Amino acid sequence: KPEKKKDDLQKQLEELKNELASLRVAKVTGGAASKLSKIRVVRKSIARVLTVIHQTQKENLRKYYRSKRYKPKDLRQKKTRAMRRALTTYEKSLKTSKQLRKERLYPMRKYAVKE
Repeated sequence: KPEKKKDDLQKQLEELKNELASLRVAKVTGGAASKLSKIRVVRKSIARVLTVIHQTQKENLRKYYRSKRYKPKDLRQKKTRAMRRALTTYEKSLKTSKQLRKERLYPMRKYAVKE
């Protein structure tokens, strides 16, 4: 399928919404059964158009924020709450000055084991 432009999609959405409104009027005034069954089809079509609009919008936002330092929360990776709060590998590798001092003063002992 060729990609539709945003304004084409908006126009299609407007047409579908107008059609839905007229179908709902027909439902109230006691329209034909074919019109009543068409309501569902039109609603699903509206949903499809909106889905395409939102997907392209999100894709463009992802492209825009790819090179940025911070991203909006809805574009970040979901993962789990615990994983998001976990320390980064750099933060894990950091050592306090006291720990560094202890390691320098008391290095690991080397033993020569006889066989």
